[in-house]
Amino acid sequence: MALTQSNLPTLKLLARGKVRELYELDNDNSVLLFVATDRISAYDVIMTNGITGKGKLLTAMSAFWFDHLKPVVKNHLITDNINEMPAAVQKYRDQLEGRCMLVKKLKILPVEAIVRGYITGSGWAEYKKSGTICDIPLPKGLIESQKLEKPLFTPSTKAEIGDHDENIHPSKLAEIIGADYAKKVEDLAIAIYTAAAEYALSKGIIIADTKFEFGVDEEGNVILADEVLTPDSSRFWPADLYVAGKGQPSYDKQFLRDYLTSINFDKSGAGIAIPQDIVDKTIGKYREAAEILTGKKL
Repeated sequence: MALTQSNLPTLKLLARGKVRELYELDNDNSVLLFVATDRISAYDVIMTNGITGKGKLLTAMSAFWFDHLKPVVKNHLITDNINEMPAAVQKYRDQLEGRCMLVKKLKILPVEAIVRGYITGSGWAEYKKSGTICDIPLPKGLIESQKLEKPLFTPSTKAEIGDHDENIHPSKLAEIIGADYAKKVEDLAIAIYTAAAEYALSKGIIIADTKFEFGVDEEGNVILADEVLTPDSSRFWPADLYVAGKGQPSYDKQFLRDYLTSINFDKSGAGIAIPQDIVDKTIGKYREAAEILTGKKL
């Protein structure tokens, strides 16, 4: 059964996002509890039913990537092992085991750090109209799903639930978070994507694009936060099926997006219940990607 909302009455709920729920622990203001539910969203709209087991796969993937990327960037993860968490968390083991992370409290920067290695999705749509992505001019003659000459940093603002993130030109990032942090976020995002894409390709998966979130600790260090390199935040393509010039089969939410497109889903309206066959196929795609990348049976 899908866990679409946690119920932890003795912990203080700070926020409920599209997928994650954030709790504060009474006895420690330096940490937070992240809970990955089985909710799923597309086009910034939360569907009314969940994808059973999705939150656990997201947590396992994020924990893997946080560890793998330690040589590149510091991260906020303290532990994803519920046995190492306070008793106040362990009492909810039946809900939380495998889907929660204890993390360092950070000041989260109000931007999505998006990196694109291939031209697809909204980037392809904009390029066809204007020859740009996020107002960044690109060479003429690119085709759908083509690998870009170098990874492109295309940040967006972080919208409230129900609103849509707004893509912005990288030059505008400094106006939002300051020039110093803007430079650090861009450099880190490119470095993380490059390292992750190289690893994933060695396992037979192309990371077409992804988004990161960063926070700042008390010393002013920029730290990788939230989830990282999951099918919720990334486009994963099977490398052996890759052919530029068309849309690609994927291990991610594109499967759900394609279904919603096929039924002319109202992207500005309310969420709908996803048919069971779409639920089953979506979790199958998520699990396949997670097991390939982590090397574990999940």
